[in-house]
Amino acid sequence: MKEPKLAIVHERFTEIAGSEHVVEQLSLTWPHAAVHVPLARPAGIPAGLSSPPVTTWVDGAYRMLGRSSYAPLMPLLPSAFRGMKLEEVDAVVVSHHAFATQAAFATDAPVIAYVHSPARWAWDPAFRAQESGGAAGAAVLAALAHVARRGELKAVSRLDQVVANSTEVADRIQRWWGREAVVVHPPVDTHEFTPDFSIEREDFFLLAGRMVPYKRPDLAIRAARQSGKKLIVVGDGRWMDVCKQLAAEDTIFVGRVPHDQLMDLYRRARALLMPGVEDFGIVPVEAMATGTPVIALGEGGALDTVIPGKSGVLVSPGDDTKVVSGLAEAMETFDPNDFDAKVIRAWAETFSQKVFGENMTRVVNGVLSSR
Repeated sequence: MKEPKLAIVHERFTEIAGSEHVVEQLSLTWPHAAVHVPLARPAGIPAGLSSPPVTTWVDGAYRMLGRSSYAPLMPLLPSAFRGMKLEEVDAVVVSHHAFATQAAFATDAPVIAYVHSPARWAWDPAFRAQESGGAAGAAVLAALAHVARRGELKAVSRLDQVVANSTEVADRIQRWWGREAVVVHPPVDTHEFTPDFSIEREDFFLLAGRMVPYKRPDLAIRAARQSGKKLIVVGDGRWMDVCKQLAAEDTIFVGRVPHDQLMDLYRRARALLMPGVEDFGIVPVEAMATGTPVIALGEGGALDTVIPGKSGVLVSPGDDTKVVSGLAEAMETFDPNDFDAKVIRAWAETFSQKVFGENMTRVVNGVLSSR
C-alpha cells in the first residue's frame, strides 16, 4: 500500500510527558505528516518531530502571556481545534486527552483518535476535586468540564476509529463515550532503558514519578514506613511536602535525576512501586525494560503490564488502609530471586517503540482500506 498522507493533531506542546512521546513516535512513523497543535513552547516540543509543529491563532495569545501558563486559554482550545487547516490529507491521527478530538470537525478525511484517556477531570468528580486547587478553581474547572464532556460526545460520531492506550482506557471510553476501542499500548523506549545482568539487587525499593495526588505516592511512602523497608523516591511535584511529612527516616528523596542515574536505580532496586491507578503507566515498563519487577496496585494500566509471577506483584485494591497494608506485605515478603530479569526484559520489549509503530500503521491502513 502506498504511504498515506497524514496529519497528526495533539493537545498542546507545553511540557514533555507520556503523550508527547506518543506524538513523537507517530511523527517518526509518518515523517511526512505535519503535526498540528493549538499552542506550543520550545521546551514542550519533542526533539524527534520531523518538522516544527503547526500552531493556531491561540499560540499568539499564549506568546503574549509569556508562555507561562496555558490555563487562561483553555476555553479557547475547542474553537482552535475546529479551525485547524487539515485539508488534502488521506487521514488525520488525533492524540487526545482533553479537547483534541474537536479537530474531527476540521476535516472530511477519516479520523483515528489515539485516546490517552477521555478527559478524566471532566468525567470523574473525585479526580477533578484533586486537581481544582480551591473553591474558585473548582468552579472554573466544573464549568470547563461541562464543555469538555459535551465536546467529546459531539466528536465521537466523527471518529472512524478509536484507539485506547490500555484496557482501562478502553473500558472508560465504552462507559463515557459509548464506543468500542481497540487497544494499542503507548511506546516505551526500550533502547534507552536496558538491563545489566551483572549488577546485584540491593536492599531498597524505588518510587519514581511526579509527586502529585492522583499518582498516590503517599501510599507507597506509608507502606515503606509500615514495612520498615528502605525506599528511594525519584521525582518532585506539588505534593512533595506532604510526602516528606509521611516518610520514615529510611525513605530518601533524591528529586529529579539524570537518565543514567535513574537507570542505575532501576537496575539496583529490589522492585519498583506503582501505588496509583494509571491509565497505562510508562515508568513501570521502563523499569521492566531494565529487568526490574514491579509491585503495583491491581487496577488500571497495571493489569496490562504487571503479570503476577512474571513481571511483578499485584496488590488488591481497597481503601487507603488496605492498600498500604497490601503494599507493605508485598514489600516484606518480596524476593527478587522469584523473578527472571531476562523474562521481564523480554516482556517489556512487547511495548517497544517499534511494536507501537507497527500497530498504529496497521490501524491506519485498516481504516483507509475500509473506505
